[in-house]
Amino acid sequence: MTVLYAVVGLVAVFAIAAVVIGREARRLDAVPPRPVFDMDEAVAWVAEHLPFEVSAVLSHADVRSIIDWNLEYFRSKGVSGNGSTPHLDSQVVVGGAETVDWVMAKAEQTGAGYTAAQIHAVLDAQMTYLEVIGAIGPEASPGE
Repeated sequence: MTVLYAVVGLVAVFAIAAVVIGREARRLDAVPPRPVFDMDEAVAWVAEHLPFEVSAVLSHADVRSIIDWNLEYFRSKGVSGNGSTPHLDSQVVVGGAETVDWVMAKAEQTGAGYTAAQIHAVLDAQMTYLEVIGAIGPEASPGE
């Protein structure tokens, strides 16, 4: 009789576990995975997608420096974090000349001789990479 209770108990535990695991698997399957920014992957992807005239001049270390400065700019605007920062109540728009100017100033502080065209090319490729991995949304249209 004790063996019967043990078997019934094991079957009940297995059934409950199967239901809970199945429910969680369906819930997680319905939620898209959160994008993860991997610096090494980003540098390689961006360097591969640069125009020839830029990639012929910039090394992977140069691309990494420009991306680092751009990420620092993002942090200063409150648009990047490690997932523990609170969500912003309004849209934050970054890009364009302001970003290039900010990165240019950082480059000049370190003595790096990057041109605005080189920085712009790296930042364009980086933004495309962020779109590809799903880290940023589409551009906001005026009035949104």
